[in-house]
Amino acid sequence: MENNQPKIQKTKKEKKKPLNKALQLSGAGLQMGLTIYLGFLFGKWLDASFNTHFLKETITLLAIFLAMYSLIKQANRIND
Repeated sequence: MENNQPKIQKTKKEKKKPLNKALQLSGAGLQMGLTIYLGFLFGKWLDASFNTHFLKETITLLAIFLAMYSLIKQANRIND
């Protein structure tokens, strides 16, 4: 038996489920934390290598800005 009813195609926005969005944002949060932590470790290593005292804070701050930028871009992409 064939079903002659027309298939209704869902739009891109209807296909995304709220749970899927929550999982993507939680992954983005983990990525943000990892980016900041790795920036901190890299800055600490640079301070030890070059015998300075300001690179750890500078690199960590840059990592925070990078992580925030990445998080905002991902959130915008998820909401589209």
